[in-house]
Amino acid sequence: MTDLFPDLFAEVISPDPTANLLPYDGIVNDFGTVLDDAEYLYQALLQELPWQADVVTLFGKTHVTTRKIVWMGDAKRSYHYSGHTRQSTVWHPKVVHIKQRIEHRLAKAGVATTFNSCLLNWYPTGMDGMGYHADDEREMGMNPVIASVSLGATRKFAFKHNVTKETVALPLHAGQLIVMRGETQRHWKHSITKTKKVPDGRISLTFRKIMT
Repeated sequence: MTDLFPDLFAEVISPDPTANLLPYDGIVNDFGTVLDDAEYLYQALLQELPWQADVVTLFGKTHVTTRKIVWMGDAKRSYHYSGHTRQSTVWHPKVVHIKQRIEHRLAKAGVATTFNSCLLNWYPTGMDGMGYHADDEREMGMNPVIASVSLGATRKFAFKHNVTKETVALPLHAGQLIVMRGETQRHWKHSITKTKKVPDGRISLTFRKIMT
């Protein structure tokens, strides 16, 4: 894959996972590349998962997206966002394996947590993205820990503060892990920006803990 930001973000390849990418009001840690089999996993999940178009209702209008999703997790873990409730499908073994690897990596970094669900998004091309939003649904409780892993094409991931409108952006490479925690979802929104420069697809796996 071609690096979209070869000079400005060169340091992201080998980051310090204890460093905070946000200047204030939240914590985002970049663990760099944690999956050395990212290309295999991208192709496998693309073929093996029950992808379906996402349905989003905003300002009273319902849209069917070209971006496709799978909501996966423990039994009876429902998740409500964008005006719709999703019921989880059973865990796929490869996603469980990724989850365990991430939980182990976070434990080594002093962020001991477990995840009981995962939202997978498939962006077929760079023209498929997601606008600014926060993962602040009440099912995840106060100050959730959310781990996001990328597979496939490199895409730009951007944060914007709710009040100051300051932005922070970085490219997400295949196999890269970032973790959002603390008050991030309360004060910042995040986005996958669209681009005509990326013809290839990307899968994101965002691991969460849904409260009963």
